[in-house]
Amino acid sequence: MNRRERWVNSCVHAVWARMQRAGEIVPGTRAAEAFGSLGEGSSIGFPAATVMGARSIHIGARTLVGRQVTLSVGYGPDDARLPERGLVIGDRCVVGARTSLTAHSSIVIGDDVWFGQDVFVSDASHGYQELGVPIGLQLGEHQPVTVGSGSWVGHGAIILPGSTIGRNVVVAAGSVVRGTVEDNAVVGGSPIRVLRRFEPGVGWLSAAGDLRPVLPAFLPPKVQVGGPHPRG
Repeated sequence: MNRRERWVNSCVHAVWARMQRAGEIVPGTRAAEAFGSLGEGSSIGFPAATVMGARSIHIGARTLVGRQVTLSVGYGPDDARLPERGLVIGDRCVVGARTSLTAHSSIVIGDDVWFGQDVFVSDASHGYQELGVPIGLQLGEHQPVTVGSGSWVGHGAIILPGSTIGRNVVVAAGSVVRGTVEDNAVVGGSPIRVLRRFEPGVGWLSAAGDLRPVLPAFLPPKVQVGGPHPRG
């Protein structure tokens, strides 16, 4: 690479870095005013993938939303039937790049929830029962989704309509969640199964029929079993 090419390359990266900083949606920007609420210290990375139904989206304080994330409520930009609080994200959350949160009725994410990249969450799917009608036109039932405070959702996980995830839950990367996950559990697989759970007074236990206390692999060696749940 010659000197001119190096200079052009450096300029492109510098300009793109400035555009990313300048394009963030943060409180006080015109784009932020379209949201139902966007808390102090929160930001949505630039560029976003899709932002739709922003007036029905509420984001708490000090929450970071990565780049190329989809935040949407409703069936289109002209949908006049949006719920008042279709997508609610709590305080101090992290939403990884390319994650898609698509709400039609209600998705509620608690405080201190961290998502890896490429996570998909939706509260509605499609029907398939009407033969001769394209599946994409068979709108499914709205089934609210909740993710409890303090939980971690790993890279590429899918949370299906009607799911309820408790507090301080680890959802392993690539998992498919449907149904209810109890508090203080580690789940994984497609469909998910409980890998570990916390038993008060005992500690973290294997759920594979072996009730001996186990130390999760992601804990540092000095963390005591039964102590505060780590961020991993």
